[in-house]
Amino acid sequence: MEITILRTERLTVEPLRVSDADELAGVLGDRALHAYIGGRPATAAELRRRYERLVAGSDAAGEIWLNWVVRSDGDAVGTLQATLVAVGDAYRADVAWVIGVRWQGKGYASEGAGALVEWLRHRGVDPITANIHPEHAASAAVARRAGLHRTDALHDGEVVWRTFTRA
Repeated sequence: MEITILRTERLTVEPLRVSDADELAGVLGDRALHAYIGGRPATAAELRRRYERLVAGSDAAGEIWLNWVVRSDGDAVGTLQATLVAVGDAYRADVAWVIGVRWQGKGYASEGAGALVEWLRHRGVDPITANIHPEHAASAAVARRAGLHRTDALHDGEVVWRTFTRA
């Protein structure tokens, strides 16, 4: 599946490039982003190394990594990602989003995640899941707006949200 530019009313969602690391280090550099996922913000050099791996793609058979930079008025505000795994002739996807603290509360995560889920659904990807910390109400709201539904399942202590096949 080829990654493409996604456009919404306010956002341009572009395929991630290694050269985005410097700009994204500033966007993603707030410790508050790690309240639910742990760890610490990555340096620009660490992001460059991570992005080199992401852009190169997965070595696993039947697995595709898709990563985007979310932009508003040309400036990076966060990232989106989808990991696709082949299931027979189709794919399932795990998705995630991160919007920098300075840009939170503006609906960018919902707008970007909604566009991503819709793009994947139009390509027959099913199901689409997101794993969300049980206390992360804002991310749960994003998942709900993107068409995912909370399940009773847990993955590594996080609640699994997912789409359900359309009838």
